Amino acid sequence: MSTNTSVVEKHHPTVSANTGILPKNSEAVALILNTLLSDEQVLYAKIRNYHWNVEGPSFMELHKFYESMYEAIADQIDDVAERVRKIGHFAEGRLKDFIELSHLEEGEYTKDPREQQKNLLDDHETITRFIREHVDEIADKYRDAGSNDFLIGVMKEHEKWAWFLRAYLG
Repeated sequence: MSTNTSVVEKHHPTVSANTGILPKNSEAVALILNTLLSDEQVLYAKIRNYHWNVEGPSFMELHKFYESMYEAIADQIDDVAERVRKIGHFAEGRLKDFIELSHLEEGEYTKDPREQQKNLLDDHETITRFIREHVDEIADKYRDAGSNDFLIGVMKEHEKWAWFLRAYLG
């Protein structure tokens, strides 16, 4: 992930949100949320890639599994972007900004189910660790209980997908 905050700094709230969060705090939270949004977008693209390109004896099962995963991630992407807007900031929406902010790598093409599952497990766990690293800070330092609560829910979803993938990997 880039440590350059220029991606977020170039965006300003369309209307100041008067929700009791200091502007400097909502800006810091927006950067965290936009980083998460970027991770979710990269993960979504990777899951779609795997959905289209998986091969092997479990093709249909994995094809459907990946479809359920990317549909859930698509909903999550929308929720994260809307959370950024709720606290008064623009949600990132350009691919180059997603790549700049994301912790995740797109990775090489692979049709191997085990390699795909290992890659996705690593991504879900990376996102889980990122959220866990910031939830207390968002609640305590930035005084944004709403974003804290929201992120805990997102973290639980990534923990669930990681569990499913670990079960596949045995």
